[in-house]
Amino acid sequence: MPSPSPLPATAIASSHLDQPIERALSYLHQHQLRDGQFVAYTAGDAPMQGWISTDNTIFPTTVVGHCLLPVAEHPLANEILNGATRFLQAEMNYGGLWNHFSTNHRMRNLCPLDIDDTACASALLRARNIDCPVPTNVPLFLVNRNDEGLFYSWFLMRLRWIPSRTFWQITVRELLRPVKSLLFWYHVEANRNDVDGVVNANALFYLGDRPETQPIIAFLLRIIATNQEHDCDLWYRDPFFVYYVFTRCYHSGITKLEPLRQPIVDRILAQAKPDGRLGETLVDTAWAVCSLLNLGSQPAELAPAVEYILQAQGTNGEWPRWLVYYGGPKKVVGWGSEELTTGFCLEALVRYRQLLGADAAGVPA
Repeated sequence: MPSPSPLPATAIASSHLDQPIERALSYLHQHQLRDGQFVAYTAGDAPMQGWISTDNTIFPTTVVGHCLLPVAEHPLANEILNGATRFLQAEMNYGGLWNHFSTNHRMRNLCPLDIDDTACASALLRARNIDCPVPTNVPLFLVNRNDEGLFYSWFLMRLRWIPSRTFWQITVRELLRPVKSLLFWYHVEANRNDVDGVVNANALFYLGDRPETQPIIAFLLRIIATNQEHDCDLWYRDPFFVYYVFTRCYHSGITKLEPLRQPIVDRILAQAKPDGRLGETLVDTAWAVCSLLNLGSQPAELAPAVEYILQAQGTNGEWPRWLVYYGGPKKVVGWGSEELTTGFCLEALVRYRQLLGADAAGVPA
């Protein structure tokens, strides 16, 4: 991993970041539900200015939790993280797997357990030094791969022998509701044998660099080398989110991803706007800042991007909602919330502030 280059002379003073970080933490603390969950909303348009509907899902809580890890020593962040991990432990299914929907959601019993939510939840619990799940769910990941060694997005029965009693016990429930299962697959854009780029990257982030994950590393490198980040995943349709997740794996120590470093830096900076944005939206900018820092890149465009994020913060410490992921390429419905956007923007500010080196307001440098 390359050594960070010196900060440009236009770097923002660390004291300029302290209050926005505190306000964002307070906002998230106030908007976390009693059970530790962060609610997201479904909507049909990216700015979420039309119809919206509350949706109880697992993924938003894992996302906000991961965003808070760089500032976990802050008392408010620690309290939020404790609540989030309690929620995730309560929502865990047999075998140490997770569903996208929480227990009180009408789709919980129809939607299969999935790799994405399971990887993100498991990685967050591990980061908090929580020994869960026990026994480990890693063997269930490893038997849920296709012939190329890539992870299927869903834990499902398939026409091949899988040497795991636990796997069969988990997946056999589909046979109890055959008609409902057929209707589920008819109405969603997903397929039983989906293999998605971001989903595999999240699995790689959880499992790390090991013999079984070498095909994933090659898969991610191939996506970037062939400019397929716009269409490598059914759910995550924004290339800047793809950069965010892929570079997180690199930052975690998977240095075999080095070949994607410079192409991603170049593609992010090519989208720099005069107002400081990196990409088209505020959340693109937050993902871009985190991605550049994940890659050890500190270009002159970094400070204007952070300033753009600062200027967009609301009076209560939040940032405006925007759809983060979708129900498929048609983008008929997606999920987002102020809490999700705030998590990403907060992570960008905290990471940038830590780069400046000073330590104040409880933010560890």
